[in-house]
Amino acid sequence: MANWITVASADHAAVGVALGFIQVNHGKSAPLRRIRPGDLVAIYSPVQVYGSRDGLQSFTALGRVKPGDPYQGQMGPGFTPFRRDVAWWSARPVRIGALRERLSFTAGKTNWGAPFRFGLLRVEDEDMAVIGAAMDCAAYFSA
Repeated sequence: MANWITVASADHAAVGVALGFIQVNHGKSAPLRRIRPGDLVAIYSPVQVYGSRDGLQSFTALGRVKPGDPYQGQMGPGFTPFRRDVAWWSARPVRIGALRERLSFTAGKTNWGAPFRFGLLRVEDEDMAVIGAAMDCAAYFSA
């Protein structure tokens, strides 16, 4: 089992949470093939609204990937992004500023946002545990 952080605006993340899926890198299939059923996935939202500069900088969703392969969904004329189904948990958003010094991939780094630039980041169990506890989701990790 692996742990992943994906990057999406909070408004886009909310659509995926409501409908039970995740998309990565604007619907590309290759990153989703790295994620496997049973993996944990958190969404980091740098902004609330896609295209804005509102500086949300928060973890906004956390869940476990469901069985099945990536598939294409319909989001509009000509846009059929790849998705994976996820069982999302009830989670409270948490600003990364409160966790930065406790996460191995951001602690002590002035350019702490750099790991997020590719849209998908594999993280250690300890990092996901810190995120999950802060989001009030730690109890789900054994589910």
